Amino acid sequence: MIQEIKIPRILISGTGSGTGKTTLTIALTKSLQAKGLKVSVFKCGPDYLDPGYHSFVTGKTCQNLDGWLMGKESVLSSFVSASQGSDIAIIEGVMGLFDGHSPNSEAGSTAEIAKWLEAPTLILIDASGMAATFSAIASGIKNYDLQVPIQGFIANFIGSKNHLSIIEAASIPLTILGGFPKSNDYSFPERHLGLRTAGPDILTEEKLSYWRNLSEEWLDLNKILKIANSAPPLLVEKPIEAQAKQKDCKIGVAYDEAFHFYYEENFKKLKEEGAELVFFSPLKDTKLPEVDGLYFGGGYPELFADPLSKNKYLIQEIRNFANSERPIYAECGGLMYLSSEIQTVEEKNFPMVGLIPGKAVMGPKLKSLGYVEVHTEKRTILGEAGIRFRGHQFRYSDLIIENEDESLFSYHIRKRKSEQTIREGYTVSNVLASYVHAHWASNPEIPKNFIASCRRFKV
Repeated sequence: MIQEIKIPRILISGTGSGTGKTTLTIALTKSLQAKGLKVSVFKCGPDYLDPGYHSFVTGKTCQNLDGWLMGKESVLSSFVSASQGSDIAIIEGVMGLFDGHSPNSEAGSTAEIAKWLEAPTLILIDASGMAATFSAIASGIKNYDLQVPIQGFIANFIGSKNHLSIIEAASIPLTILGGFPKSNDYSFPERHLGLRTAGPDILTEEKLSYWRNLSEEWLDLNKILKIANSAPPLLVEKPIEAQAKQKDCKIGVAYDEAFHFYYEENFKKLKEEGAELVFFSPLKDTKLPEVDGLYFGGGYPELFADPLSKNKYLIQEIRNFANSERPIYAECGGLMYLSSEIQTVEEKNFPMVGLIPGKAVMGPKLKSLGYVEVHTEKRTILGEAGIRFRGHQFRYSDLIIENEDESLFSYHIRKRKSEQTIREGYTVSNVLASYVHAHWASNPEIPKNFIASCRRFKV
């Protein structure tokens, strides 16, 4: 049964990365909250760091919306579900408006999400050192694909109010909704994987207040709200009331400063299939919770290698857990933690859990970035051989294997730009670890199978 859902919404996109989309999204969120509005924020693409900022500011989990990883139905479902109870939804784009999975396709792009959600779109352009050229760029973007509902433009990194006036005069009849001056003292710091992890030391009240005040002074907030309210109702399939499943499986999830890169959709699907999630900290806890399986996500274990290595009580608990043959699943940073040791960029070595026979070696340059498709070549804790799913890699480390035993590998991974595959997916007994951040909307059987494995090996 199809139903109409009215959700005021806007999508913030730009000409590329580094144009200030995250800062603008945060500024708008704070301004709208100051008006008494409840705001939900979403992030296009596979990124974990920007959603952390938005979750911190809203106090509500920021969902990823990725057309290539999730498909249209899951994107619509996630958006509608997470928008419930909010007065307005803000969606932050990824890269440039039309950049996605392929240069010849809009799959995985912000433009694709804008069309699927029929979201009025605002384009942020770096206007430093330009006047009439701003209009040329804006006109080109607006006319590139008329199916994208572009409703206005915002000029970033401008020199003054007079500079903004010149841009407005040069851009008639385009809708210019304001601009931001360059504010180096209030920008958000970055580290090797992008923005630094969100926290009160980064998102200080001083900075948040600054950006809220700046948006109230420099942006036409009333017009932006009017644009958001012009969004048409979404036509979505009314969800069938699923019978609540018995919570007869507990999965321990590593979650702290070192491990916090997870797709909220993965958690949701685990819960829907009857799992209870129990969070613990590999940094601080000395005992594991009483659970039937373990899930280690990505993060920054290399930045916390010393305290992780020194927490020998928990390391032994994890080894004992593995020896009991209960399932352990790990991604990226989790793989590094389960390896024999981590070698930092400074070439310092720290012993880790040692369930995967290899050393995670950090490097100064990016080792892998982009979407991947996974095909399992043998049975794992995620199901039988032949399962396919999609994911993303973003890493600065390599796993140096001590002895490349054929039994260690369970995945064939194909990068989106290549037909060649590489072997990965490291398995030892009921431990499965990989550099792939998997999105389980690409194959909903995976959370079911993982829970089934946890139930099968319950102690």
